[in-house]
Amino acid sequence: MSSFDPCDLRLRRWLRALVETPGLTAIGDVQEARRALVEDSLRGVELVTRFAGPIVDVGSGGGIPGIPLAASLPDREVTLLEANGRKCQFLCEWAPPNARVVQGRAEEQETDVYGVAVAKALAPPPVAAEWCLPLVAPGGGVVLWVGPSADTARVGRVAERLGGELAEERQGLLLLCKLRSTPAGFPRRTGVARKRPLG
Repeated sequence: MSSFDPCDLRLRRWLRALVETPGLTAIGDVQEARRALVEDSLRGVELVTRFAGPIVDVGSGGGIPGIPLAASLPDREVTLLEANGRKCQFLCEWAPPNARVVQGRAEEQETDVYGVAVAKALAPPPVAAEWCLPLVAPGGGVVLWVGPSADTARVGRVAERLGGELAEERQGLLLLCKLRSTPAGFPRRTGVARKRPLG
């Protein structure tokens, strides 16, 4: 059950800092950012809580969706994974107590570790699926925030290549379930998924 308080002072301060820090979001209005970033992130809580274990926010940027999820689920361990050093500094300043910041790329991380991976505005959905699914242990899941033009059939094919399946699609959220350990050869080297997407 979520214990998120939308009036939480720390979260309000984080959201204002997010809007005011160049390069983190194109949204300039705090109220619009609350709707588009915080409330939209929290749409994933129900799917995330279907899985036990630690959560990883892949390509966390300014903390979306990881910081709202961590605030909403204070009993869950959340890793904010981000390759950009400047963004990591921002995350370190604003991460909730149950969140830790890791600087690095998805392709460089240990596989089959997390209970659930989440990603919003990370990459085209087939690429995001290839980056996220290897991080999750069998029995875990991936929640992707996607746009209306997402090729869900292609995402499903990518999931199957990586030991998973597309289990559910709802209002801009895709749920992938990890069925087997990450196959040999994955994740591919840094940059390969974006240059030569699967599916």
